[in-house]
Amino acid sequence: MKVILLENVKRIGSIGEVIDVKRGFARNFLIANKKALYASKENIKEVEKIKADLSKKDNEKKTEAQKISEQINNKEYVVKKLSTENNELYGSVKPTEIAKLIQETNKIDIKPSMIQPVQEIKALGKFKVKVSLHSSVDAEITIDVQSAETIQ
Repeated sequence: MKVILLENVKRIGSIGEVIDVKRGFARNFLIANKKALYASKENIKEVEKIKADLSKKDNEKKTEAQKISEQINNKEYVVKKLSTENNELYGSVKPTEIAKLIQETNKIDIKPSMIQPVQEIKALGKFKVKVSLHSSVDAEITIDVQSAETIQ
């Protein structure tokens, strides 16, 4: 299915580009999140007219993402969780939890979908987590999982 991108999407394409993607991806992600339009002749002409405006908006988003990146990049956040004697957690640390932690600590609103742990956080220790703030701006934070108490 052919679509026209309304914003830069990482590993997919840039603004105004006509790309061919699978129907499900187009409908459920790109079009649903207003990142693309169906590639009809009318839509292609419309996007050509507003391409400069879209680029300007994308640059504003990128600048905002860079400011957030400067605030949170290389920061360490402490999470206290219940654990076993073997330093394994009951459950795991999820992206929603990390987003809430960043919100409480830095007053920065980050969607859980932007947070990509390098590996699942299911034990005590320090873990690197990548935060995708924009298609070209990433930040890396450290999650320090400490024991709230040990249950036997």
